[in-house]
Amino acid sequence: TATSTFIFLYSFHSHHNQTQVQLPAVTPCEKANTMAVPPSYADLGKSAKDIFNKGYGFGQVKLDVKTKSASGVEFKTSGSSNTDTSKVVGSLETKYKRSEYGLTFTEKWNTDNTLGTEITVEDQIAKGLKLTFDTTFSPNTGKKSGKVKAAYKREYVNLGCDVDFDFAGPTIHGAAVIGYEGWLAGYQMSFDTAKSKMARNNFAIGYKTGDFQLHTNVNDGAEFGGSIYQKVSDSLETAVNLAWTAGSNSTRFGIAAKYQLDKDASISAKVNNNSLVGVGYTQTLRPGVKLTLSGLVDGKNINAGGHKLGLGLELEA
Repeated sequence: TATSTFIFLYSFHSHHNQTQVQLPAVTPCEKANTMAVPPSYADLGKSAKDIFNKGYGFGQVKLDVKTKSASGVEFKTSGSSNTDTSKVVGSLETKYKRSEYGLTFTEKWNTDNTLGTEITVEDQIAKGLKLTFDTTFSPNTGKKSGKVKAAYKREYVNLGCDVDFDFAGPTIHGAAVIGYEGWLAGYQMSFDTAKSKMARNNFAIGYKTGDFQLHTNVNDGAEFGGSIYQKVSDSLETAVNLAWTAGSNSTRFGIAAKYQLDKDASISAKVNNNSLVGVGYTQTLRPGVKLTLSGLVDGKNINAGGHKLGLGLELEA
């Protein structure tokens, strides 16, 4: 009958559409095969460094403004005043990107009257390859400097090589980081061609997971350091920093933590072996407006004074 034919066609059409929209899910094995690119040498232990450094501004009143024009030019203005010396410093940076060509043009200026130009080409010659040409010029002294940087990153490896141009002889900076299953190993060096000797010789080893990071390093065979970062929960992050110099009996260490009160406010605190206690409070007043209040207290000389306060305001539009 016509009714039976209609029901059969509707059932077949519904079943056919349901079959089309079902897609195979990504298995855990396929996710595991996607290896992350290891960080650069300078970014090893970055999570612990951020807990110790971000959210503070002792002895400064600072203002940062970030804007972007309709044509895509980014402007970054920064100014700060030292509460001890009353010295005011500022900087201006403009950045323009041409994503289709992988080009980034950056112009910099600061109150020391130093001009800088940076041109970056990324993922054009080869996938993962980044080339940077950086020049600075001081009109007051006539001093010029230039640097060529090359960085290459892919699964398991992150390489970098910088060359500082100098009339006496260029200095070559190199770094390499290898990562496998969370383990990281890095090497950093600097070679002064004018003196024909190594100016820097550093090693680092680390282990990184989603909520835990361990980092140890040896600089020039004399400076030993290490850090531990742990994300205890969605709201609490902690870090421990250790440092020791060969020939010295004292070990420097610090403990820091950051607690997210809510989506707009967080508290940071840190203390080191010299009894210097730092506290910071960050509040997002509205989208694009962030206020930071901080204070540093000398626990050994509470009554003697010398404590520092800091105020920071970040504007972004």
